[in-house]
Amino acid sequence: MKQVVQNYKSGELAVLDVPVPGCKPGGVLVRTAYSLISTGTELMKVSEAGMSMLGKARSRPDQVAKVMQSVATNGVPATYRKVMGKLDSYTPLGYSLCGVVEQVGAGIDDVKAGDLVACAGNEHALHAELNWVPKNLYTPVPDGLAPRHAAFGTVGSIAMQGVRQGEPQLGEVALVIGLGLIGQLVVQLLAASGVRVVGVDPDPVRCELAERLGAAACGDPASTAVEAAVAELTGGHGVDQVYLAAGGGSNQPVELAARLCRDRGRVVDIGKCRLDLPWNAYYEKELDVRFSRSYGPGRYDPEYELEGRDYPIGYVRWTERRNLACFLDLLARGRVDVEPLVSHVADFDDAVETYQSLKDGELKAVAVLFRYPEQKEEAAPEAPAVAVPAVRRSDKVSAPARAATSPVRLAFVGAGNYATSMLLPHLARRDGVELSAVVTTTALSAANAQRKFGFAEATTDLDAVLDDKSIDAVFVVTRHSSHAELTRRALLAGKTVFVEKPLALTEDELAGVLDAVEESGNDRLQVGFNRRFAPLLQEARKRFGARTGPASLRYLVNAGRLQHGSWYLRQGTEGSRFAGEGGHFIDTASWLLDADPASVYAVSPAGNEDLQVVLGYPDGSTATISYVTTGAAGFPKETLDLIADGKVLRLDDFVRASVYSDGTAGRKQWVSSRLPKVRDKGQNAELAAFVKAVRTGGPMPVPLESLVATTSATLAVQAGLAGGAPVTLARAR
Repeated sequence: MKQVVQNYKSGELAVLDVPVPGCKPGGVLVRTAYSLISTGTELMKVSEAGMSMLGKARSRPDQVAKVMQSVATNGVPATYRKVMGKLDSYTPLGYSLCGVVEQVGAGIDDVKAGDLVACAGNEHALHAELNWVPKNLYTPVPDGLAPRHAAFGTVGSIAMQGVRQGEPQLGEVALVIGLGLIGQLVVQLLAASGVRVVGVDPDPVRCELAERLGAAACGDPASTAVEAAVAELTGGHGVDQVYLAAGGGSNQPVELAARLCRDRGRVVDIGKCRLDLPWNAYYEKELDVRFSRSYGPGRYDPEYELEGRDYPIGYVRWTERRNLACFLDLLARGRVDVEPLVSHVADFDDAVETYQSLKDGELKAVAVLFRYPEQKEEAAPEAPAVAVPAVRRSDKVSAPARAATSPVRLAFVGAGNYATSMLLPHLARRDGVELSAVVTTTALSAANAQRKFGFAEATTDLDAVLDDKSIDAVFVVTRHSSHAELTRRALLAGKTVFVEKPLALTEDELAGVLDAVEESGNDRLQVGFNRRFAPLLQEARKRFGARTGPASLRYLVNAGRLQHGSWYLRQGTEGSRFAGEGGHFIDTASWLLDADPASVYAVSPAGNEDLQVVLGYPDGSTATISYVTTGAAGFPKETLDLIADGKVLRLDDFVRASVYSDGTAGRKQWVSSRLPKVRDKGQNAELAAFVKAVRTGGPMPVPLESLVATTSATLAVQAGLAGGAPVTLARAR
């Protein structure tokens, strides 16, 4: 299928051929009929992409702050690779469309194939021929409403949420500053609510359009006509509400709002404009400044948008989905008219030229629609998590046979940030490795990975990749909740498997993986516990030498707080944060102590995610992992001390290591001679060991028993927290 994309680094726009997205549970696959260009938001994004790197930084100081924090935590080289990887990737455009349901995912019963729906979301209602849309981001289109009009649903919801924040009442007077697409819709919604409206915009054509659509008067912000109209309509008191629907760097809109608003009036910010509030003006009138967050309640809440958990109507009357349905109802009943806003309808194949015309100013428009071809296309396959087929294997082999001289052919399932920044750069430049296929559920991420790393194929069809006998190994680099099932399937298909941590989130999932090993005879499995491969830590362990008595290990992990909206916070589906990444630290401790844990004791302060995990080992050694999220962001992320036999090994965040010992010849010590150029946590060495095992058929880098023991210990942390007592670990089977 085709999709409109942009490279944020170069500014390049393209209509790209990408794989068809899978139809996952909890949503529907929609074939687009019309999608709407947001001439404000999207053109701002397109313009930013054409800026220099300095210009981009100036336009997004919030992102610059995140980059600086990443530098403090991960170092300059790792941050640079991460930032450049994100910038030099295709990103999607679009967030408002109307289309026909092509396929219905599991758990959906409110629509069926063939139904017309309006869709929202900058990750789901894209300028693409097919989109997978979760339940709370689509709504059926009322009978008789034209698809080209229903495509306005998302921007209509944005305007509606802004109006709701203003709490208009019958007979009030409102000022709308900015008469672009959102501003024109705000004017109509206010007029439909019995509010008299004055509009402000420097473009006389837009002012005239707003007056035709219900505004009492409109004018240039610099003219006296606007102030005169406000004075006449309000008896000199000023407007009851001001809606800021303008963009740009001028502070004129907020200053005008203060001047024309009545005492204790309401100012609602909908657009993205400068907000240097003149303190005296806002203080003296005690103005109520409010923000309107996109389409309505539910926006940016992954449980609502992605998992389909609705808010009870008794507590939240107007969610983003209910706003979407309400706006379509107003359109269907003729209370709002969007046809006069349509300045241009372009064929989808002409998307690049259309954007360029808008950017250059050749096409002056309030609203532009893309019209999509009507021919049918083969439906997308179900997502991997649905209807998993049983795979039977009669032969029992330990290492799949392969030609020794042929390249190691790899497939990736998932191409997120970790895969593209920490794994694929190492593999793409490794001799004797061929990147054969990348599988994702979203088409564009697969296309980006194919373009950047040279995969021979990008697809959403996991079954085809698993059935491909020429592929030697499969990397599972998806979200945590899918790791165990995808690993199980790949093992049953006879593939050597590299799965990012965690291997499993529950004991049942771990048992399923082990059942697959037993059924297939395929134990060729590696979990991405990379720290044991870090060159600095390996050198320190060698310098520390053998020990004769029990050891005491302290591991401080200054994990930091997650950003709001991070998928790591979805504990209902993705497990706890420690369940997701705690295996890293347990594996490192067990490797240093050369044993598997025998017991786990965990405690956590009330009210946060901080953990103290104490691991007991058969020889009496202990490892204490302090996993904290409330520490200072500037402190190193990982520090480790190993103490035994009069010796101390110290690791400081993989940039410096030291070993101290007291012998008969006096005090001796070793300190890493210089800081490494890169904070190397072992990914490259880990991948080298994995590829070697695949190529030669030799033992896997980490024994399966160790992987299982680490996973069991990680899972036991939650049991320890619940029971308040140490958990004894049985031997892994």
